[in-house]
Amino acid sequence: MYFSICFVSFVFLFILSLFFCFLGFFFVMSDLVYFIEWDVVTLNSMSVVMTFLFDWMSLFFLSFVLFISSLVIFYSEGYMSGDLSIDRFILLVLMFVVSMVLLIISPNLISILLGWDGLGLVSYCLVIYYQNVSSYNSGMLTVLSNRIGDVALLMAIAWMVNFGSWNYVYYLDCLSLSFEMEIITFLVLLASMTKSAQIPFSSWLPAAMAAPTPVSALVHSSTLVTAGVYLMIRFSVAFSDSLNSFLLLFSGLTMFMAGIGANFEYDLSKIIALSTLSQLGLMMSILSLGFPVLAFFHLLTHALFKALLFMCAGMIIHVMKNSQDIRFMGGVSFQMPLTSSCLMVSNFALCGMPFLAGFYSSDIILETSLLGFVNFFGLLLFFVSAGLTVCYSFRLFYYVVCGDFNLFPFYTMVEGELSMFKGMLGLLIAVVFGGSILSWVVFPTPCMVCLPFYLSVLVLFIGALGGWLGYELSKHDLGGYLFSLLYYKFSCFLGSMWFMPYISTYGVSSFPLSLGYYSFSGLDSGWSEYFGGQGFFWFFNYLSSINQWWQYNSLKIFLMFFVVWLSILVFILGY
Repeated sequence: MYFSICFVSFVFLFILSLFFCFLGFFFVMSDLVYFIEWDVVTLNSMSVVMTFLFDWMSLFFLSFVLFISSLVIFYSEGYMSGDLSIDRFILLVLMFVVSMVLLIISPNLISILLGWDGLGLVSYCLVIYYQNVSSYNSGMLTVLSNRIGDVALLMAIAWMVNFGSWNYVYYLDCLSLSFEMEIITFLVLLASMTKSAQIPFSSWLPAAMAAPTPVSALVHSSTLVTAGVYLMIRFSVAFSDSLNSFLLLFSGLTMFMAGIGANFEYDLSKIIALSTLSQLGLMMSILSLGFPVLAFFHLLTHALFKALLFMCAGMIIHVMKNSQDIRFMGGVSFQMPLTSSCLMVSNFALCGMPFLAGFYSSDIILETSLLGFVNFFGLLLFFVSAGLTVCYSFRLFYYVVCGDFNLFPFYTMVEGELSMFKGMLGLLIAVVFGGSILSWVVFPTPCMVCLPFYLSVLVLFIGALGGWLGYELSKHDLGGYLFSLLYYKFSCFLGSMWFMPYISTYGVSSFPLSLGYYSFSGLDSGWSEYFGGQGFFWFFNYLSSINQWWQYNSLKIFLMFFVVWLSILVFILGY
């Protein structure tokens, strides 16, 4: 019997995720932490030691990464069925997962760098998978933006030499106030901001959507972008108040910028990518307030519904013959009812609809921010961004699922392949039940959030207001007179992530390219060419033309020169 690589990978990763999940339950109940050292090579006085950290946090994150990647690989069998090199694609995805696993279980900055660079390299290979100019540009923007964080991590490794070991878990508590740890935490913060696409490194995340949709479902849910958040959760004990304030400002602005940009976007994949950016800002914000467990809880619940959201979007794009413009969609619920149901469950979980996965984490995050030491500007960023999240989710819902079908040549839509559905249904169950189960595990002791009545209903009010605004924004037809056309410059600024993609691409490359052009035209093709190779060529060409003119003339010229040379020789020999 022949089993495809997709099925074998799915079974192996799924069984492994169940094993780590049950192990995580056991570690939580027993309050266990295992620190394992493996002596790889010992030569004289030199030893290479590999260290692994297993606690409830790393085990649950491992379980979620393996569970989502198994379902994504199973989904890829149908989505990438027309690809002749699907085996290579699955192997790249498996390398991606292995790099993430290495990063999760490493308490050592050296082994973290191995997983970190593995994520960057394999993500570049996956972003340029379709091999066109747009994919190449997106891949280069992705890998070069992440190289900044890699350099910061290398500098943190160099500073860790002062402590005598690269196992950072030994030093987080006792040396959190030292000057060296302040520098190391700042470098780790910089690395995490690049990997999690915070301002000013946000432009690579929507560009990475050039990768196939299964890769996007994996990248935006539990692997690449969450690596920075996970690393900061590990280092959060050592963060000073100044670093936390710095992180709160930039993560809040990232959350706000992504929420506004998604409301001006019409590309289905870009909207979901910007929602990932907004949720990453939410995780970073609550982390900077001193609640790392809350940030980790939202990281896990967000991984579930964001993977499902990308799978549903991929199904719709697959059926729409690779059309991603939501203005061409509409009435999908009549043609694809099961896909629309999964899309709406994940969309409502993103909005924080009660008793879905996103509700248990986002609601408690917003209420905890009201209890924290946050000024009015910080609270404004929190709640306006939450309202914008509901707004673009409902706008997406009305554009895609409701209304009339706007693209008539593709009116005969049918649901996708069975393997794609099985992957989506597994995540659908996790989105419905995963949030409550996780909340019981992560917060075994009940805690009371006591707020006044008007603050308690503020979250629900912001959600209702955002849903109404999303409905108003979706009323425009394909050729309607839009607000974005009336205020075009304002819309360009907000819809282009505050011009960040232009700054990250043209802003960085225009000066060196123009400098290279002027040096080439002024030096290589200018004066150095005039006095260099071409100048010598013109000079000797002129001399040879004179010599040739002499040789083309009559015999009396040669005789005259012969007499002159003979006279000179006689004159010289006479002396």
